[in-house]
Amino acid sequence: MPLQIAQDAHADQVLTENPFALLAGMMLDQQFPMERAFAGPAKVLDRFGTLDPAAIADADPEAFAELCATPPAIHRYGRSMAGRLQALARIVVNEYDGDASRIWTEASTGEALMKRLTALPGFGEQKAKIFTALLAKQLDVKPRGWTTVVGDYGRKGFRSVADVVDAESLAKVRAFKKEQKKAARQAGA
Repeated sequence: MPLQIAQDAHADQVLTENPFALLAGMMLDQQFPMERAFAGPAKVLDRFGTLDPAAIADADPEAFAELCATPPAIHRYGRSMAGRLQALARIVVNEYDGDASRIWTEASTGEALMKRLTALPGFGEQKAKIFTALLAKQLDVKPRGWTTVVGDYGRKGFRSVADVVDAESLAKVRAFKKEQKKAARQAGA
């Protein structure tokens, strides 16, 4: 089933067909609307001509930063995310022979997958849990023990990008996140 995270046919097709795009979209998903973050890889593809990790890693940093920051930018912090995207591409090239999918297809356990993901730039524990849940729920990548490492993100419901399959589920995830933030503010008050 094609992914529908970006809510844009072209961007979602890029995410569905290109593992590096999906990984990059997840990396960009911070301090920026989820669907716009996941549309970022399609913008890079359209402007740069490829999402080949080796080409991205080897691109001139200043020119690549300019490409990523040009409106509409790939992220609200387009220049800094360009550097992070190049760092991610270097790791994919150096450690996974340019094949981002090897990060998850060769991880035999959920714990191993989490370790691989948290070693990537821009992937903290929370983001690694969410991406692991996304892989399991939407791509049927379920290494042994994945439900244990992702915690609540593995449950049914609308908690994160892992649960976004259409515009309605995106709205439900947004509402859930809004409630979580409200509860956190009230708990801290």
